[in-house]
Amino acid sequence: MSEEITYKSAGVDVEEGERFVKLIKPLIESTYGTREISPLGSFAGAFPLNAGAFRQPLLVSATDGVGTKLKTAFSAQKFDTIGIDLVAMSVNDVITCGATPLFFLDYLATSNLDSGQAVEVVRGVCEGCIQAGCVLMGGETAEMPGFYSQGEFDLAGFCVGVVEKDLYIDGAQVRTGDVLIGLASSGLHSNGYSLARKVLFDIGGYSMDSKPPGFSKTLGEELLEPTVIYSGVVLDLCRKFDVKALAHITGGGIPGNLSRVIPEGLSAEVKSRSWPDSPVFDLIMKTGEISRDEMYSTFNCGVGMIAVLPREQAEEAISFIEDFSEVAYLIGEIRESDASGSRVSIF
Repeated sequence: MSEEITYKSAGVDVEEGERFVKLIKPLIESTYGTREISPLGSFAGAFPLNAGAFRQPLLVSATDGVGTKLKTAFSAQKFDTIGIDLVAMSVNDVITCGATPLFFLDYLATSNLDSGQAVEVVRGVCEGCIQAGCVLMGGETAEMPGFYSQGEFDLAGFCVGVVEKDLYIDGAQVRTGDVLIGLASSGLHSNGYSLARKVLFDIGGYSMDSKPPGFSKTLGEELLEPTVIYSGVVLDLCRKFDVKALAHITGGGIPGNLSRVIPEGLSAEVKSRSWPDSPVFDLIMKTGEISRDEMYSTFNCGVGMIAVLPREQAEEAISFIEDFSEVAYLIGEIRESDASGSRVSIF
C-alpha cells in the first residue's frame, strides 16, 4: 500500500503553524499596552475605538512591503529588524495625513514555515509597533510550497490610523514662501535595494562583510539598518506647529514623493547641499557611476520625511525635532511654478 497523502506531505505543516502562533502570542500581546483587544486566534481582530473622543474622525489606511531588502536579510540570515521596516513603511505613510496609527496587521508568505525564522520577523514587527505606538492586531501566515525559494518568504503590512477631519493634512494649505524641513533617514530605509544590490555586489564586488572606507559598520549592517519610524516626532510636530504637508520619501525619491503634496501652480526648490552626504549613497553613486538625477529619483539620499511649514516657524520646529533625538535640516522652500511646470527642483 502506498504512503497516505496528507497536507503535510504536500508541504504544509499545520502543526508547525500552530506552534508558531503560540511562540508569537506574548510578543504580539506586548504591543497592546492597556488596550483591551480581542483574543489572538480569532478570525478577525477587534480594536476599541472610543468614538466619543472624536468630533469627525477619519480612518486613514496604508499598505506596503519591504521590497528586495528581504534579499539582503536572506544573505545575512538576519531577520530581527526587517519587521521594523515593514511597520515603518505603512506607519510613515499614515502619519503624513496627521493620523495617529491605531493598529497594524502583517502577512508572511513562505514555501515552508520555519518558526524560528518567522518568530524573529514578528519580533521586529512588534518592536516596530511599539515604536509607532500602535497595536499588532494580527496577521496571516501562508505556506505555499513551490511558490517561493526554500528558506525565503515575502512580507506585506497594513496600518490603520485616525485623525480629526479638520486636522487632516493633504497639502492644500501650502503657500509660496513656506519652507521644507527634512528629517534625516537612517540609510536606504526600504527602497532602491534592487539597484543598490546590483551596484554594490554585482558591479562593485563588495560582500556583506565588506567595510568600505568611511563606513563605521559593515556593508551588511548598513544595508539592514532599520527604517526610522517618525510617528512620535511628526505627530507632536503637527500638534505644536502649522504643518501644511508631509511627504514620506520612499520609492521615487524626493521628486516623486514631495510632488504629491505640492498644489498646482507651486513648486518645491530643494537645496541638496543643505544636508550632509551619506557614505552609503556616495558609494552607490560612485561605484555604479549613477547620475545625480537617478540617485534622487530612486533613493531618499539621506532625507526620510519632509515637512512643509511657515517660514517663521522653521527654526523653532527644527529645535523641537532635535529634542526628539532626530536630526532635521532646512532644505528648501515653496515658490511659484516656473515655465517648466515642475513640482520639485533639486539643485
